[in-house]
Amino acid sequence: MAYTGVVRVAAVFGLTLALAGCGGGFGGFFQGGERSRALAADIQAQERLSGPSRQSTVWDLFSNAQPPSTTVEVNKYLWNASLEILDFLPVQSVDPFSGVIVTGFGTPPGGGRAYRAAVLVNDPALDARSLNVALMTSSGPASRETIRAVEDAILTRARQLRIRDRGL
Repeated sequence: MAYTGVVRVAAVFGLTLALAGCGGGFGGFFQGGERSRALAADIQAQERLSGPSRQSTVWDLFSNAQPPSTTVEVNKYLWNASLEILDFLPVQSVDPFSGVIVTGFGTPPGGGRAYRAAVLVNDPALDARSLNVALMTSSGPASRETIRAVEDAILTRARQLRIRDRGL
């Protein structure tokens, strides 16, 4: 949030330099005409509406005060259930911070067709909207029914895991 002001200042500074190199086009913006005064008034009005902001400079980008922290929360029950349900598939890539699981091709027990899966858990809520599953076969995308069955199995197992944890 604090870097928004820095980005805005850097963008305006870069645009100013670019336009100044063009000989001051855009209707006398750099000559201080009526148009530039109106634009400056609009910018000031927007800053007043957005509330007080911290003064920042370009040098704030290089300070080590506080790096931006973006965290994506992942529902632990959906995460664990996805790994359990798809345990017959070889895991290629797992990122618990972004909620992504990518597997290689594998055949389910008792099945004859090989599948590959990509799972995204993108919300901390134990909800169907928090889970996105993509399945592929060697000949293309899996059927909607198969994808739906895997999603239902993951959601069911996630609910079982949550109920088990509440009993502790």
